[in-house]
Amino acid sequence: MNKSQIRKKILKIRKKKFDKNLKINSDKFISFLKINRSNLKNVGGYYPSNYEIDDLDILDLLENFFFKVSLPIIKKNNQINFYKWSSNDPLKINKFGIPEPLSSKIVYPDILLVPLVAYDNNLNRLGYGGGFYDRYIEKIEKVKKVIKIGLAFSFQKISSIPINQYDKRLDFIITEKEILR
Repeated sequence: MNKSQIRKKILKIRKKKFDKNLKINSDKFISFLKINRSNLKNVGGYYPSNYEIDDLDILDLLENFFFKVSLPIIKKNNQINFYKWSSNDPLKINKFGIPEPLSSKIVYPDILLVPLVAYDNNLNRLGYGGGFYDRYIEKIEKVKKVIKIGLAFSFQKISSIPINQYDKRLDFIITEKEILR
């Protein structure tokens, strides 16, 4: 199957199997961060939409641990930047129907929580096809090292993601069942 066919199939499965109670354990996530990276304080998350696994509890918990939280704002030419956000801050809805922060303060995350459509055991991800995260990762890695963590439901795993030279591999993928490294 090509990327488009995989995307269509997995999005259909995700919609059918979506359960808002199926979550990544926030405490295990914090323990994982403490073990793997202790000096990082800026996290870039996402506002879940289209049946994505919810990262808002994790972002709230990280904020309680004094992390600076940011969310992406989509710019022209399929570019994104991350902007300061707190769970009490208002959001605006973008042209894709996704909430974005109102802040104008750009943040360069140390940890990037990445939504995905599908993934494989080699830490490859399939997104929605716009290249937003691949472009962002390319850009930020010229400035600093960023830990890329894909968040997904375990049923989004497939045997192999077709990749090209623009696709960026993740450092970890965390589901409700496992942590891939």
